[in-house]
Amino acid sequence: MTIFLELVHNPDNMEELARESISLLAKPESPQLSSAGAVFIMLKSALGAGLLNFPWAFNKAGGVTLAVLVELGSLIFLISGLVILGYAASISTQTTYQGVVREICGAAVGKLCEICFILNLFMISVAFLRVVGDQLEKLCDSFYPNETLSGGTFRQHWFTDHRFTLSVLCILVIFPLSIPKEIGFQKYTSILGTLAACYLTLVIVVKYYLRMDHVALHEHHHSPGVSSWASMFSVIPTICFGFQCHEACIAIYSSMSNKKLSHWVVVSVMSMLFCFLIYSLTGLYGYLTFDADVAPDILMSYPGNDVVVIIARLLFGISIITIYPIVLLLGRSVLQDVCLSSKHSYLLVVDPYEKWMRIMLTTAWVVVTLVIALCVPDISKVISVIGGISAFFIFIFPGLCLVCAMETEPVKPRTKSCLIFWGILTVLCGAFIFGQSTTLAIMELLYKL
Repeated sequence: MTIFLELVHNPDNMEELARESISLLAKPESPQLSSAGAVFIMLKSALGAGLLNFPWAFNKAGGVTLAVLVELGSLIFLISGLVILGYAASISTQTTYQGVVREICGAAVGKLCEICFILNLFMISVAFLRVVGDQLEKLCDSFYPNETLSGGTFRQHWFTDHRFTLSVLCILVIFPLSIPKEIGFQKYTSILGTLAACYLTLVIVVKYYLRMDHVALHEHHHSPGVSSWASMFSVIPTICFGFQCHEACIAIYSSMSNKKLSHWVVVSVMSMLFCFLIYSLTGLYGYLTFDADVAPDILMSYPGNDVVVIIARLLFGISIITIYPIVLLLGRSVLQDVCLSSKHSYLLVVDPYEKWMRIMLTTAWVVVTLVIALCVPDISKVISVIGGISAFFIFIFPGLCLVCAMETEPVKPRTKSCLIFWGILTVLCGAFIFGQSTTLAIMELLYKL
């Protein structure tokens, strides 16, 4: 999910893993990434805001068993996509996701990849702001509780309203951090996202076992059941969003010292299994703790005055505030590349035109994502859209790359037929996920209107 790793710089004095994890673009022509470093970066890419939505997804799927089965089924395609992308990178001369797709599948598919890339980054930015807004709302409620009026009604202080606090945060903190061409501070904060994710999982598990009534909850727990196949598969967008590290995987593969496909398979499997463990524990214990009452953002289900939960909110909030500018920078760079293709592109690389273009794109990005985040009721609505777009990066583009690669690669006929079949199946599954999640999102929007 967090694809900022492609733009992080190499610090001078850090431990080995940290040094590897932030050198992806420093010297891509000089591979130096070890296996442990690759797994470490993949974890940092995948573990993020999607973790907050997993307990709700377990409830949406109809219970623990069905949710885990859907997760395991998705895991096959998630690992397959990573392996295919590594293979595609090995037979091409490109080191970016868009470049590999353009090289293997053609210019038209490459252009579609760029469009999906921008949309995905844009919606991830919206999800980040929605998460920050939720945490600000709970934190403000902890320090300034709502006043109780006569009749049992509550009055909220205007300065604790999440619409005000999130807007102020965007203006005073996020926007200034997003303006520079390069965001070197990320080299010191890149570990924070993984730390926040692991801490949240630990808090949820410990909170479940510390509850005095957890035994009774477990004994009286009944799965709400699945009303339809659509209900069960509706959690796939959450899984795609949570496990998404495919955009960064080509940069990671290109920086590895050992580029054997078998070695990349081991790295992909190990990283996805670690993610599976963390996401499953969070979803399982969060769901068992709150059952059908679990909120789309699991942290919103806990009381606002719990110290360990407050720490989790702060960790997630600070992590997202530092990651948001990187996501914006990636999206802005793609938009600037589009502008550079115009006949007046020479003006955009010269100051002050480049500076004004950068400020305009940054302002528009922050303002529009903020407005959408304030209008969206909860993070699940954003993730349903992101998960649909993520299907392109996890299923559709890898499947197309595999099918197109088989047209030129010397492979045995039987093996080629099997790989083409798997590529087509992957594309069809991605198209189904994208169509279903997009349709459900539109139907929910029309229903509310």
